[in-house]
Amino acid sequence: MPSTTARLFTLTTLLLAGVAVPVAPAGAAPAAVAPPAAVAPPAAGAPPAGVALPAGAHGPATCPPAASALAFSDALDKSTFAGVPVTELSAFAPDVRTLGFVSVSDDDPRLFFVRDPLDPRVTATVPLRRPDSTRYDGDTFDGEGVAVLPDGRLLVSSEVEPSIRVFGRDGIERGALPVPARFRVAPAGEARVNGTLEGLSISPSGRYVYAAMEAPLSGDAPASGESLIRRMLVYRHAGAGFALDRPVGYAGAGFVPDRPVGYAGAGFAPDRQIGYAADPGHRISEVAAYADGRLLVLEIRFTPGVGNDVKLYAVTGANHAPDVSGIANLSTAPPGTLVTKRLVADLTACPTLGATSPGTQINPLMDNYEGMAVIAPAGRGPAVVHLISDDNGSPTQVTRVLTLTALLP
Repeated sequence: MPSTTARLFTLTTLLLAGVAVPVAPAGAAPAAVAPPAAVAPPAAGAPPAGVALPAGAHGPATCPPAASALAFSDALDKSTFAGVPVTELSAFAPDVRTLGFVSVSDDDPRLFFVRDPLDPRVTATVPLRRPDSTRYDGDTFDGEGVAVLPDGRLLVSSEVEPSIRVFGRDGIERGALPVPARFRVAPAGEARVNGTLEGLSISPSGRYVYAAMEAPLSGDAPASGESLIRRMLVYRHAGAGFALDRPVGYAGAGFVPDRPVGYAGAGFAPDRQIGYAADPGHRISEVAAYADGRLLVLEIRFTPGVGNDVKLYAVTGANHAPDVSGIANLSTAPPGTLVTKRLVADLTACPTLGATSPGTQINPLMDNYEGMAVIAPAGRGPAVVHLISDDNGSPTQVTRVLTLTALLP
């Protein structure tokens, strides 16, 4: 079977060449796309040529308006690695060091390194530790987001305070990025318990880090009705190069938020906060940067007795969006303040691909998706999207990796 890198490279190359899973209008069959010379088009219902799918995997199908389901795998579900349960996984970040992906458990704070999302297998796991090497536990660290820095270190967000910490590949904490005071959980700040920094991503260029709040701040609530607006923190590398091996004057790998007065550290500087309106009843489960200023946002809503409603939205121009750091209540902000989002996929409308669910779901392919990786070689257009679900340690939920193709703006 081809390696993960070869399979993903083949898939993305074919996508860029036009031999993609064609994206059709909602309800329509995928349209035929003429491949370049000497490349045979895939058979109907089959993956692109050169992409081997594991036994039992299913072929592509349209997810309106601009994505197609390629395959899913439940290979990680209720599995163990070196005696450690592989469960309650959040995040699914590309890792340039292993040519695989990294996830984090939000119950037992540890990293899981995964290869081959089409047939996923854990290759290593590392517990997260404080600078003195004592371990974090589920009460002191609720890991939700992961981003791998170009030097191989990892940013990991926790919902407890919240925090964004820098870890070495040995799992030992090397520093922490300060988070604005109002983002802290009430009563210390305006955030709700279990509703803080859920999404975390670094742009492929390494210039920007994005951190998204799962739920609104209390200060952004309207006078009446549901508060839909979430804030995202944007951190920017200020220099011409990207070198984090020796950050100057700052333990948080050179990233700082909110333009603190008197900051003199080299390398990284704050950029902005941006405002984003989620769909009613939805939370931000993850963000993935596929280019500078271009984000794919995973929104999800769970309804008891019904299941999960999952959508993907694209945001462009995030690096030039209005800075809302100084706005006390975003519900009163003038028009044009919030970023504009574009629907990429209503995943609930995807065909089931033959998936089953141990619980009640609108679509049995759905679950509690909380991690996302995007591979978009051109920074827009054809892309491969991997989602991973958090089973919450429940027998009625599943750890599933779902692979899609999508056309991104």
